Amino acid sequence: MKKILIILMVFAFAINSSKAQFSISGFVKDNESKESLPGASVSITKSSKSSMSDYYGKYKLKDIPSGKIKIKCSYIGYQDIYIDADIDKNDTINKNYSIDINLQKSPIMLGETNIFATRLPDKSPATFKNITLKEIEYKNQGQDLPFMLSHTPSVVATSDAGAGVGYTSLRIRGSDLTRVNVTVNGIPINDPESHGVFFVNMPDFFSSIDNIQVQRGVGTSSNGAASFGGSLNMQTIKPSIKPYCEINNAAGTFNTFKHNVMFGTGVIDGKWSFDARLSKISSDGYVDRAWSDLKSYFLTGGYFGKTYSLKAVVFSGKENTYQSWYGVSENMLKENRTFNQYTYENQTDNYQQDHYQLIFTKDINKNLNLNLATHYTYGRGYYEEFKDQQDLAKYTLPNVIYGMDTITNSDIIRQLWLDNDFYGFTYSGNYVKGKFKLSVGGAYNIYEGRHYDKVIWASNYDKSALNHIYDDNNAVKKDFNVFGKIYYQMNEKLSMLADLQYRNINYEFLGFNELFETSNQNVTLGFYNPKAGINYQFNKILATYFSVGIGNKEPNRNDYVESTPLSRPKSEQMYDYELGLRFNTSKIKAELAAYYMMYDNQLVLTGKLNDVGAYTRTNIPESYRRGIEFSVDYIITKNISIYLDATLSQNKIKHFNEYIDNYDDYSQVKNEYNETDISFSPSVISSSIIKYQPIKNFSINLSNKYVGKQYLDNTSNDNRKLNEYFINDINFSYSFNPKFIREVNINFSINNFMDKKYESNGYSYSYIYFGEQYTENYFYPQAGINYMVGLAFKF
Repeated sequence: MKKILIILMVFAFAINSSKAQFSISGFVKDNESKESLPGASVSITKSSKSSMSDYYGKYKLKDIPSGKIKIKCSYIGYQDIYIDADIDKNDTINKNYSIDINLQKSPIMLGETNIFATRLPDKSPATFKNITLKEIEYKNQGQDLPFMLSHTPSVVATSDAGAGVGYTSLRIRGSDLTRVNVTVNGIPINDPESHGVFFVNMPDFFSSIDNIQVQRGVGTSSNGAASFGGSLNMQTIKPSIKPYCEINNAAGTFNTFKHNVMFGTGVIDGKWSFDARLSKISSDGYVDRAWSDLKSYFLTGGYFGKTYSLKAVVFSGKENTYQSWYGVSENMLKENRTFNQYTYENQTDNYQQDHYQLIFTKDINKNLNLNLATHYTYGRGYYEEFKDQQDLAKYTLPNVIYGMDTITNSDIIRQLWLDNDFYGFTYSGNYVKGKFKLSVGGAYNIYEGRHYDKVIWASNYDKSALNHIYDDNNAVKKDFNVFGKIYYQMNEKLSMLADLQYRNINYEFLGFNELFETSNQNVTLGFYNPKAGINYQFNKILATYFSVGIGNKEPNRNDYVESTPLSRPKSEQMYDYELGLRFNTSKIKAELAAYYMMYDNQLVLTGKLNDVGAYTRTNIPESYRRGIEFSVDYIITKNISIYLDATLSQNKIKHFNEYIDNYDDYSQVKNEYNETDISFSPSVISSSIIKYQPIKNFSINLSNKYVGKQYLDNTSNDNRKLNEYFINDINFSYSFNPKFIREVNINFSINNFMDKKYESNGYSYSYIYFGEQYTENYFYPQAGINYMVGLAFKF
């Protein structure tokens, strides 16, 4: 009997063992950030077994049978993942299997479905650099975006007030922002009339940027102003997975303060996400009275479905700055570097610009997606200035009669206003199949600008003269473009990219006709901008590329308004040749690029008066830029990394005529030059960053920048130049994680710690008076040693 019972027990145990149940648990995380993903769906295919990850991203699948299974994980905004697992039925010890799941964001969530239409992919035959916020976040303590990008090949940044806050700008390969195409989410930012970009109207915008692609040369087809020196393509922040809040504060020299609050909802129900920022930046500036008071906000929110997304982006900036546009004369620079000639208490610039973007993306199938974006920008503001002893007739004010005396001149205060609307839409369709990518798209944008000037005060006048408008005119610019772009991977090593854009511009403005009469003028231009190139991959770490492109650019508002159809300048054209070598390993990323940019009819200032008596830009038949750029990122050890870049270039005008006013007889003297340097184009630019992390969460960043001499005009005259400069900065950053808060970060920066006295911008003019030639040079001095300390709380 005992034997029978033992046999039955063994048999029952064997049956139970054959039906042993197992469990699988783990964490679902973002593949990049490693953040946990709450609410992810985890299931066993061809079964009813499923689970949902909790707030910490943890999931658990129970009662899993032995054998081979396939685990599926899904999360809105991420690509589905399938994992094969083999549950060993003989494993009686380990009943709980641990499998962590890392998900990759889908192109919809990343906003990458439109990247090929507006950006260059990694293997593109062109010269560019991708920059993420995390790479240079430590520098984000209040200075404007040009200074955030100063350690990028061939980039030189400058500041009117000298401290990097207020009116700032940059040049790429010697080309200023009027020749650099700037977009946010593929939507143009350049002012359609002046072609400039005023980052003072976008304070603290860097805090809401996820990444920037800096293209050098003619780049790829894009919307808005033509790319003549480079392109800045900015993508705003992506949806955060979890709710968050950040409070950032910084303070430093020149009473510089930065405060912002950033917060986001995280992904709600796997579909919705909202983020916001409020910022305030203020500074007294390095130059006397060159203060800035800047405010801004940023809002974004959207719905992210499985195959489509609809996202709204709204940002606005309001600036109030005291003018320091005049610069410091060469003589005064020796006595008082911070001198500001303006003393009128309200010699200020006041402007607000609001941006609205609505972006829709739809995946039609696995090969095809569509993108449509509409936008509206509203800008309005003025600058105010005091002018002494002005001719009243110039302002259409009547003379003042006092008894027998007639007063024709008066001190005045005037405001120059700009009120404009800029709106339109962009679109693209992207088809990807195997080795083939095709993008077709375009844009249609309309700019409506009102320019009006008024006198708000005049001596010898009563209050009836207040708000007297003496000049009022409107301008309308319509910009239409279409493009087609093809990328083809011909084999494992060779790929090609071809790009063709057609751009049509119509500009209506108030100007001069052939009879020198003021009347409405109309200009229509059409441009074809082709580009093509090849990329050859020698092996996994080494590649080379070659490309050629043509860019066309129209004259700006001043060129048109201050000329007649007889003296109106022509559009510019550039032929750009790029040859490069890329080397990429896990520790070293390096690039060597050579470029040759030839210009036809480049517009430059010569000093020549045209037929309406204006100093407008003149077309130069032949000029060029050629050079070599080198950059390397090297991870020396896990604690030390170094970045280096350098540019050696020649920037020449083959034949240049200078015109100097002769005040003795009101004529102009012509001087001829050959092979002169293009103004503000240093032949040597270099920078480096050394990052050292001695202990966890503590880093030291030592950076420097060298810029060679630059000429203030196109005569290569050593008496009209900016001297070379070499500046050094150091930053200390420490973060820790107390129990009551996610992270606390402390930043301390010492800028220009060698206290170098230097100037980064200026201008020059010459004239003849009583038979002698005089040259007046004016400079924009930059701050010596200065510091910033920042404290950030992240919840």
